[in-house]
Parts: sequence; structure tokens; C-alpha cells
Amino acid sequence: MRRKEFQVEQEEELIGFLGGMSFGFLGTSDEQGLPRVTPLNFVYMEGNFYFHGSRAGDKMKSIRRNQQVCFTVADEYALIPSYFSDPELACPATAYFKSVTAYGQAELVEDAAEKAAVFTLFMQKLQPEGGYAPIDAEDPKYPSRLKGVAVVRIVPEEITAKFKFGQNLKEEERTAVTQGLKDRNGARDAETIAMMEKYCPYHSNID
Repeated sequence: MRRKEFQVEQEEELIGFLGGMSFGFLGTSDEQGLPRVTPLNFVYMEGNFYFHGSRAGDKMKSIRRNQQVCFTVADEYALIPSYFSDPELACPATAYFKSVTAYGQAELVEDAAEKAAVFTLFMQKLQPEGGYAPIDAEDPKYPSRLKGVAVVRIVPEEITAKFKFGQNLKEEERTAVTQGLKDRNGARDAETIAMMEKYCPYHSNID
């Protein structure tokens, strides 16, 4: 059952999350109809997901056989131990995270200008410091390379998002979890508290 309190519908939230992520999981089906999941880098541009790879291989064979795919991106912020809010029961143990799943059609991109725009986004995300010639379909150095690599566009028919940061908790439970995160002071605990304050209906002030 999908929990409504964890759902996210604002497009700017999705764009912001996807723009900060570089890795996702592609779901396809093989020739026997069995599910196949492939981890890969991606970019999100103008409402579509893009990835690249060899024109051969099982992944491309699966897409040519069945263009219906799914794609999931997730980011785990923090593990929340049960004792943050309950001294005895294990039940409250959970994780806080953001996730987006898209269902749609995978299409092979052949337009050189679109490919160049996609790879420009890849480089901005994966090599933000620069150090390369700008990717331009009109630059003589790039056309053969753009043609030789497969770029796939996933056109979403449905996108679901789940940002879980304790929205279902009562105020006293949320206060206890927030205090537990402050005391633990892990790598992303302060960031997790900020997400709780953003998405949760109760905002407690803890010194």
C-alpha cells in the first residue's frame, strides 16, 4: 500500500532531486520474459531520462525486444534505529530516503544535436571541473564518436516519487528521532534533520 504522506508531486522537487543524482537502476525484461535490472549513470533533461552505452549487448537487445521499461533513482539519507523513539520494540527501525521511479518507453536517440546535449549534461554532472572540449555535433572531433555510441531516451508515462522523512510520526516521536540524529551526528544526520523540517508537519526546536 502506498503511503500518501510520503508522496511528492511538485515537479521542481523531482527536478532538483534527479539533477543531483548520477546513478539509477534500469528495469527491462529478457528474452524469457524475466525481469532484468541494470545499474547505470543517467541524466534527466526536459522531462526525459537518458543513458548511454554500447549499441550491442543484452541491455540493448532487451530494449529492442520490449521498449516498456522502468527506471528507479534512490538516495538513502539515514538509518533510523528503533531506540531513537522506543526503548524496547524493534518496530520503529527504518530508513529515511528519497526515491523516484519512472515507467515508460525507451527510445534510441539518433539526432546528433540531442546526443551532444545529453553528453554535455553527463560531463557537467560527472566532470564539473571541465578539462575537455565542449561537446558540439558541429565540431569535427565529435560526430563519429556521437554516432558510435547508443543514447537511449526514456519517455515517462508515469512517475512516482517517495520522500520519506518521518511524515507519519507523531510530534513527540519526531522530536525523539530529531534528537537522536543530533546526538549521533553522523555524516548525513544534519542533512536528514533539514529534510525532516522541510517535509514533516511538526517542527520541533531542539537546542
